[in-house]
Amino acid sequence: MIRILLVLVLFGSAQGRRVQGQTQRADTPESFPLDFTAVEGNMDSFMTQVKSLAQSLYPCSSQRLDQDMKLQFLVNSSVTCNDGTPAGFYIKESRGSRRWLIFLEGGWYCFSKNTCDSRYETMRWLMSSSKWPLTRTGTGILSPQPEENPHWWNANRVFVPYCSSDVWSGSTAKTDQNDYAFMGSLIIQEVIKELLTKKGLDNPKVLLLAGSSAGGTGVLLNVDRVAELLKELGHGSVQVRGLADSGWFLDNQQYRTTDCIDTVNCAPTDAIQRGIRFWGSVVPEHCRREFEGEEWNCFFGYKVHPTLKSPVFVVQWLFDEAQLTVDNIHLTGQTLQEGQWRYIQNLGNELRNTLKNVPAMFVPACLSHEIITRSYWMDIHVKGTSLPRALQCWDRSLQNSLRNHGNSSSIVRTPPRGCPSHLIDSCPWPHCNPTCPTIRDQLTGQEMSVVQFLAHLGFDVQRMAQQQGMDPNKLLGMLSNGT
Repeated sequence: MIRILLVLVLFGSAQGRRVQGQTQRADTPESFPLDFTAVEGNMDSFMTQVKSLAQSLYPCSSQRLDQDMKLQFLVNSSVTCNDGTPAGFYIKESRGSRRWLIFLEGGWYCFSKNTCDSRYETMRWLMSSSKWPLTRTGTGILSPQPEENPHWWNANRVFVPYCSSDVWSGSTAKTDQNDYAFMGSLIIQEVIKELLTKKGLDNPKVLLLAGSSAGGTGVLLNVDRVAELLKELGHGSVQVRGLADSGWFLDNQQYRTTDCIDTVNCAPTDAIQRGIRFWGSVVPEHCRREFEGEEWNCFFGYKVHPTLKSPVFVVQWLFDEAQLTVDNIHLTGQTLQEGQWRYIQNLGNELRNTLKNVPAMFVPACLSHEIITRSYWMDIHVKGTSLPRALQCWDRSLQNSLRNHGNSSSIVRTPPRGCPSHLIDSCPWPHCNPTCPTIRDQLTGQEMSVVQFLAHLGFDVQRMAQQQGMDPNKLLGMLSNGT
């Protein structure tokens, strides 16, 4: 039997190198260390290693193995969701991999007793763990399938549900005086500690802290604190990085100013200024010093990013739906007025300006929100490059920098030739990129072309063509082709 197992292991290792060579050509394949000593006396451990290798070689198998992430509640019961139920995380380990992907879920926020009471009635799953499922299936960058996730499929995957309503910043417990706990920053710290002590995060090489929407902002607020925690616990050699998806919000003037009564209509600046006190928020130390007394500034990407030590890759739709919503631009119902159309174009220009000094980014000119956990995340391209490819290029540039310069944070990280990681669309209209996600008419559910969508928004083709000094039909053709 031992001989059969050895043949399986050797065959599997060769297949693993072939598969990884296809999906991660630029990287040195990760090893799957198997202990062949004293096999007879350690059969259970040996079989566990073989099973782990077999799972990592899923593409070579006709039978799909269980790859769902499983729920684990925090051992420290004092760190809770809003309603006092235990916080937790979902995990799928990949033994043999030294890379960890920890994803922070998004889902807006609440910033007062009234807004939190309303949220608890309508979106309780974002404030309580009482009905969390036992497992979660990963998609996009959390997928275990290399055809959907070519660069991170074999990492240890951790999904941290959002149940603190505080943009992952709070540090306030539930008491007799406080109806709700806001412990987002503490949940992240506790997850890291438990992974270190319980789940084998004791010999990692890379830890990627990723998140979407409020989770994306949470990455910007917490990535340096995670690096500092690991250093304090004796793991300072871990390469901690951030991936912030759809969390780069602007503190701009709303198109139409409204009272700050509910989450949707409250301007971002007003909401955060109220929330940061309500949540007992913790912000990155360098940013706190820079904006002392006005720490709410640290919730906005272009202000906090320059203060961060850890490398962060920014993914942002140029025309983010959540940003437009809080700016009181609503794209359903009646045709947009000319002022609204100009506001949308200006929003894209403003976002470009805030990103000009960000070294690693992927910014398509699309109207959407969140991407990295979408099943179609490989289909979106900017200047001919997909998001997974851009992330791989970024990873290579960081590895090259470490190899050549050590751990210096002051070096300029440049990607290899022909491998870009600084990508932003230059076309000026929503969905002028032909690879943007499908647009559907919200009333009929039917797909809309770019030209139909722009007509729905009230885009004046004749006038715009005149401003650009071209024939209207030529302009329509350019829009249809995504030029």
